[in-house]
Amino acid sequence: MFRGRFEHSIDAKGRVSIPSRFREILVASSDERLIVTNFDNCLWAYTVPEWQEIEAKVAALPQFKPEVKALQRVFISAATECALDKQGRILIPPTLRDYAGISGDLVFVGMTKRIEIWSKDRWNQVFAASVTDIEGMADKLGELGL
Repeated sequence: MFRGRFEHSIDAKGRVSIPSRFREILVASSDERLIVTNFDNCLWAYTVPEWQEIEAKVAALPQFKPEVKALQRVFISAATECALDKQGRILIPPTLRDYAGISGDLVFVGMTKRIEIWSKDRWNQVFAASVTDIEGMADKLGELGL
């Protein structure tokens, strides 16, 4: 499971070092690739097996529903395989960097089954809003069994 927050920098070529704790998970899975896509103003990165489960679920959905087509056009079509290089970095393509507003400093956020990759500025805004929101969600979280 991916957990924790880690700040890193992306270089001019779009390479960024994956946090060592996240790399350990990839190495242990015997597949040192991430599938990276765009959603929610950031990038979502999955291990290959997790991504395959998502693709299977999407493929089983009714293909003519507008929300399914939108999901495929935005989320599935952007998916890119990013392999770790010998230095433990991935290359994030320009289209994904542009979508997430990533240049310079970024934040990796462990989200259990996926990693979110945020521009540091966007992360700071979203995190501050989430801190405010969660304080009023105790009842809803209780309904979820937490």
